Amino acid sequence: MLHVTGIKLTVLIVDDTPENIDVLSAVLEGLGCELMAATSGPRALELAARRRPDLILLDVMMPGMDGFEVCRHLKDDMALADIPVIFVTARADDISTGFAVGGADYITKPINADEVLARVRHQIERQVLLRDLRELNRSLEERVRERTAELTLANRQLRIEINERRYMQDRLNYLATHDFVTRQYNRGALDAHVSELLARVQRQATSAVFLLVDIDQFRLVNETCGCVAGDELLRQFAELVGGALTRSDFFARVGGDKFAVVSEDQSEEGGMALARQIHKHIAEFEFQWEERVFRLAASIAVVRIQRDIVSFDQLMLMADEAAYHAKREGRGAICLYDAKRSATDPHRESVNWALVLFDALKQDRLRMHGQRLEPLANGAAAGPRRLHVETLARLWDPVRDKLLMPAQFIAPAERFHLITDIDCWMIGQAVALLGQVPELHERIGQFAINLSAISIRDATLAKHVADLLAQHNVPGRLLCFEITETEAITNLQSAGSFMQQLRDLGCRFALDDFGSGFASFSYLRRLPFDSIKIDGMFVRDMDTDDVHSGMVRSMAEMGRLLNKPVVAECVENERVADMLRSLGIDWGQGYAFHTPEELTPQLLRSWLAVDEGVGADAQQTA
Repeated sequence: MLHVTGIKLTVLIVDDTPENIDVLSAVLEGLGCELMAATSGPRALELAARRRPDLILLDVMMPGMDGFEVCRHLKDDMALADIPVIFVTARADDISTGFAVGGADYITKPINADEVLARVRHQIERQVLLRDLRELNRSLEERVRERTAELTLANRQLRIEINERRYMQDRLNYLATHDFVTRQYNRGALDAHVSELLARVQRQATSAVFLLVDIDQFRLVNETCGCVAGDELLRQFAELVGGALTRSDFFARVGGDKFAVVSEDQSEEGGMALARQIHKHIAEFEFQWEERVFRLAASIAVVRIQRDIVSFDQLMLMADEAAYHAKREGRGAICLYDAKRSATDPHRESVNWALVLFDALKQDRLRMHGQRLEPLANGAAAGPRRLHVETLARLWDPVRDKLLMPAQFIAPAERFHLITDIDCWMIGQAVALLGQVPELHERIGQFAINLSAISIRDATLAKHVADLLAQHNVPGRLLCFEITETEAITNLQSAGSFMQQLRDLGCRFALDDFGSGFASFSYLRRLPFDSIKIDGMFVRDMDTDDVHSGMVRSMAEMGRLLNKPVVAECVENERVADMLRSLGIDWGQGYAFHTPEELTPQLLRSWLAVDEGVGADAQQTA
C-alpha cells in the first residue's frame, strides 16, 4: 500500500470506455491508492482542478477532447502542470506525440497488468520523492530559523539532513533521466545530450556518429513469453550492447525495442566498425526463458553527425530512414545514412507524408471528386436512369502546386494511422453534399465511398455515419461503402456487425478490388456484401491479355451465381467496354465513360439535367 506522510495517494483514470476504467481500477486496486474516474476530457480537467490527483492515466482516443488536448490543458495550468500523465494507447505512433505534449510515460493496449503496475509504481515513486523533498525543504528552513542560536550543536545534524536532501535530488534526477527497465539513459536524456553535441558541432570541428539499434525479433519474445520476459530481454540486451562500447560513448534506450549510441571522435568508418562490433556481441548471445532459447539479431542505422543537422528530431528522422533501409535489406543488416539515396528513394517521401497528411486534415486540403458509373447490362439500365457515382479523394499539395492522386497518399495514410480520419472526412463531405440537394435524392442511385479495412475496426464509425445521415436528412440507401483490401479485415465478426448496423439504415456495401485482395472469396461468403467490384488490374488490359480476360469472365460468372451486381473499374477504351457488355457486367467505370470532376451541387444538377434530356429523347424515339 502506497502512502506519503499519512496521505493516501490519488490516481485519476480517464477513459471514455467504462470497461477500460474497470480493468485499470482492478489492476491498481492492490496499490491502496484512492481511485477517481472520468469518462471525458472536460470532466477530467474538472476533477483534476478540484481534487488534484497525484497521477493521471489518460486514454488518447476520446470523442470531443482527446487525451493530447487534455494533457496540453493540464500543462498550461501552473497548478496542475507537475502532475505526471501516463498515456494509454493502442497506436505506436501516439507515443512520440504523447511525449511531445508533456506525457511522462505510456501504457500500450491491450492492457497488461504487469506493465501497468510497473509504470504506475515508477511514477508514484517519483511523486513520493518529490513530496518528501518538499517536506524536507520546509523542515530544513524551519530548523535553520529555530537553531540559529544553537548553530554549533545543530551543525552536525544539519550536515546529515543536507546529505539526505542531496541524495534525494540525485535519486530524482536519476529517475528523470534513466529508463526504469534497462537502467540506461532514456529518450529525454538522449535528446539533451544530442542537442548539446549539435551545438558544439556548430561551434567547432567535432566528429561523431549516431547509431540506432533496433532488435529484430523483440516482438516474438514479448508476445510468446510475456512482457516480463520482454523486459528481461531488454535488460540483457542493454548490458550486451554496453559491453561493446567505451566509457565515453553515450548509450540510451529510445523506447520500445530501439536503443541509441552516440560516439564522439568517430568517422563514418569508425561508426560502421562499431556497428559490426555490436553485431559480433549479439551473434554470440542467446536469450533463454523457461526452457526456450532465442537467437537475436539487430538492424543498425549509422548516421554521421554534421553541421547540417540542427535538431534531435532531424537526426532521429535520418536514423529512422537508414533503419528502414536496413530492415529492408534483411535481418541483422547495417545501413549508413546516405542523403542521396534518401532523396531519390520513395520511402523518404513516405516519411514526409506524416506532415503532409496532418497539414491536409488540419488546413482542409482534401478534395472530393466524383466519377460516374455507366450501365452496361440491360438490367442495370432498367427503369428511370439513376445517377451512380464513386467519390474519389484528392489532396492539394501547395508545395508541388498540384492535386495528388490516392495512389500517392493512401498507403502513407494507413502507415501513419490517418486513413480513418480521411475516410471520415470523405463520408462527411459526401453526406453534406447530398444534404444540399434533397430534390435529387429520388434520381440518385448511389454515392459510393471507399472505406479502408482499417477504418471498420473503429467501434465509433457506424454511429458517426448514422449521426451524419440524421443531421443532413439523407436516406441511407444513397450510400454504398466500397471496402478496400489494402489491409486484411482482422475481425470478421466485428466487421459483420459494423456492416449490419449500416445496412439497417439502408446503406449498401461493395467488395472493392475483388480478385486481388487478401481473402476476397472468403469475405464474399462470410460478410453481407451487396455487390462486387472487379479490380482494375484485370480490366484495364483484358482486350490484350487473355489471362486477365479469363479472370474477369470467371468473376462475372461468380457474381451471377451469387446474384450480386458486378462493377468493372478502369475501363479505358470502348473495346474493353464491349467485352464487358458481352460478359453481362452490370456497370462500368473509367476514363472511357467519364473523367473525374470535383463534386458540387451544381455539378450533380447538371449531370441529372443531361440524363433527363437523354432519357426524354430515348422515350420519344421509342
